[in-house]
Amino acid sequence: MNKFDFFNRYREPVIILNSRFEVAYINNSFKRKFKNFTDVKKFSHNMNFDICPLDTGKIENYSPLYLALTSKEDFSACISYETGDSILYFDLYAVKRGLYTIIFLLDNTSENEKEYLKKENEKLKNEVLLLKSENNELANIKQKAQAQAIRIALINKVSNIIRQSINISDILRSTLYELANMFGAYKAYYAKFHENKFLINETYGEKNSINTIDYDENTLAHIFSDEITVTNSLLEYKNAQPFKQPVMRTIVPIHHMSKLIGIIVLLSHSKREYNEELEILDAISSQMANAISRAELYQKNIDTVKELKRALENLKATQLQLVNSEKMASLGQLVAGIAHEINTPVASIKSNNELFAKLIPQIDNNNIKEMADSLNMLDKEAISRINKMVVSLKKFVRLDEAELQEANINNELDLTLELIRHETKNRIDIVKNYGNLPLVRCFPNALNQVFTNILVNACQSIKDKGTITITTSFKAETLTVSIKDTGCGIKSENLEKIFSVGFTTKGPGIGTGLGLAISQKIINQHGGEITVKSEVNKGSEFVITIHSK
Repeated sequence: MNKFDFFNRYREPVIILNSRFEVAYINNSFKRKFKNFTDVKKFSHNMNFDICPLDTGKIENYSPLYLALTSKEDFSACISYETGDSILYFDLYAVKRGLYTIIFLLDNTSENEKEYLKKENEKLKNEVLLLKSENNELANIKQKAQAQAIRIALINKVSNIIRQSINISDILRSTLYELANMFGAYKAYYAKFHENKFLINETYGEKNSINTIDYDENTLAHIFSDEITVTNSLLEYKNAQPFKQPVMRTIVPIHHMSKLIGIIVLLSHSKREYNEELEILDAISSQMANAISRAELYQKNIDTVKELKRALENLKATQLQLVNSEKMASLGQLVAGIAHEINTPVASIKSNNELFAKLIPQIDNNNIKEMADSLNMLDKEAISRINKMVVSLKKFVRLDEAELQEANINNELDLTLELIRHETKNRIDIVKNYGNLPLVRCFPNALNQVFTNILVNACQSIKDKGTITITTSFKAETLTVSIKDTGCGIKSENLEKIFSVGFTTKGPGIGTGLGLAISQKIINQHGGEITVKSEVNKGSEFVITIHSK
């Protein structure tokens, strides 16, 4: 029995070396732990300090086993041992007993691994915290980027709205919609500042019960200072019905050239504070100021153009009336003069004709007597026709009939036809479909002018022979006169122009372009209307309708 066998009782590996660095004994625990042990040098070579002693230049000093053997006193150290596929950790204790050095190897690999894992775990924790911090920072950057993108998108939307429309109502409606969506507002509206009052023009969401609103002095001070205010308020505006709970009220002043032109108000149930969003509202405020001012200027220009057009139309109408009045006055004077000039010789001829009729019975020659009697009758009929023509002319101009009168329209049409008989004689058939008409209150001389203009145009549109059909009726307190011809018709592109002053399809020196324009004006003065249907090479139909007064 070996004197060192009692070391087999130790659970820790034990190796005993002599002074010559030779193995004197290894216990069973050592054999189990180091199965591949062959010699001390190789074993020593695989053994290292956790912390190397650097106070010597001898390479052997880096071996814990060498130091344990050469030390004159007991020795201890923390060492590591490489097994090829892993590293083991031991607490080495060397005890000197005479010529022998007894070395105990206490395995603390698990403790080292725990410490290592603890350190690794701590390291991982630090890395996780760092990653979390970086992730939070990235999330903040992402959130800011998204918010910035939303802001830019909103501003671009508003810019596009402003560029695409000049209508102030469309601009306000679309802008309020976009702002309400972005800020979660259940109500948004624009109030124009006019005569020290705020007048609500456009609203998105809930409608206002009133159109004029006002604010307290503090709020007004912010508004006039061009400061955006965001407050939790129980009142929407001064003297308004209080909310059941505070509402986030945002007021965005709209200033142009240092002048307040209006405000945008947003109401929401949001609880968060607006910070970066205020920059959006400020940018939109500037854009809206320019857009509203531009739209208002554009609207003023449109109104000015409309006023100028109305003035031009009134001027044309006045000119037309003057032309018509002058024409009728001149015509009346001309007719009166002609009638006087005609009546004088006609009276003389009539007197001679009557005297000649008394002398005829005294003629002895029957042939001469019959011839004289026949000539006398022809002269008498001619004198009668001349008298009728003069009377018709006087009736047509009616310079003394400036007030509304009751007239038979069928008779007025016949009078007009008599006057233009030279246009229709032996060339145009006149078809009369007269209805049973009551007396109609009108200006007869003015209507005769209308009938003359339309009938003369109809005659001139018929190149050779044709037909003019005149139809009258009275239904539902409305007089209708239709004048239809078989002439050349009117081109479709000219139908909308024929009632315009100065427009004519006749050649130079023939048409003035006033006849139909004057006719339309006269019919409008009677509270009626004149329409036309036409087809090229088939003819035209003018329809006059006058509502009975």
